Amino acid sequence: MTYSAAQNRYESMPYRRVGRSGLKLPIISLGLWHNFGDDKRFDEQSAILRRAFDLGVTHFDLANNYGPPDGTAETNFGRHLAQDFKPYRDELVISSKAGHRMWPGPYGDGGSRKYLLSSLDQSLERMGLDYVDIFYSHRPDPDTPLEETMGALDQAVRSGKALYAGISSYSPEQTIEAARILKELGTPLLIHQPHYSMFDRWTEDGQPNLFQALEQVGAGSIAFSPLAQGLLTNRYLNGIPENSRATKGRFLSESAITEPILERIHGLNDIAEQRGQTLAQMAIAWLLRDQPVGTPVTSALIGASSVKQLEDSLAAVNNLEFSTEEMTAIDKFAAEPGGNFRA
Repeated sequence: MTYSAAQNRYESMPYRRVGRSGLKLPIISLGLWHNFGDDKRFDEQSAILRRAFDLGVTHFDLANNYGPPDGTAETNFGRHLAQDFKPYRDELVISSKAGHRMWPGPYGDGGSRKYLLSSLDQSLERMGLDYVDIFYSHRPDPDTPLEETMGALDQAVRSGKALYAGISSYSPEQTIEAARILKELGTPLLIHQPHYSMFDRWTEDGQPNLFQALEQVGAGSIAFSPLAQGLLTNRYLNGIPENSRATKGRFLSESAITEPILERIHGLNDIAEQRGQTLAQMAIAWLLRDQPVGTPVTSALIGASSVKQLEDSLAAVNNLEFSTEEMTAIDKFAAEPGGNFRA
């Protein structure tokens, strides 16, 4: 069936400006880290993407190694673009990244100019695109000078193969230095993508902390893993279900779900219920709150394995306000600022 986007798709989703740029992102974006490789039926992927766009999600986030197997999320997304979203390309923000191992040998990993630009060409070919809106250095590479990595991002933008440059998982100090190099090259740093959740608050630590660093350099932020790999949902309230992420052990292990962690999850779930939200909705809303220091998170990057899960997460936009009492209660069960409970 031919897809035609909902006429009211921009009526319910708020959008935030990214740092001091002219670009706006939906406050909730869809990541294709999971559920868009060859292990997920194509029609199920299509239903999720269509519903997301109908609800105002204009930003789809990918990386070269998303799958499984590596690269298939971009290949599948390219098929979805051709099938459904080609008429809407100028309404979409599409991002990709490179930095983790993608192919064998010395040139398929890291932050070298050769790897990053070769990977970008491959990503564009897989997706059938002339350019991505944002191209990220997926992680800092201690074996490559930062000047080379940022030079590759600058070249990607100058070549027209990316509109903006981003970084992911860089420390505050690395972020400030990366932004300085990019500014001197004439390509501003647009955005940083850190892992951040109630259970993972490293971004709030240090002087400056990451949010202060981003405010200093004029860049935005998009937080990945806002639900702590599913811990901040109702999935584990009554034990570990079969086929959950914890049973697969790749990004979340069963051993990480301890009694103290479960007590914290139950405590947070009680607060969410009092707010009229699911735990997942509250966890996303908490990310998007005003920060005590620094700028608010520009966008929360969610995953979705079904349309129902997507809709549940997007409903977080209906209540983003927190009272002082709620914040105090949440802090009792969440990680301390700067701390984490990551598996």
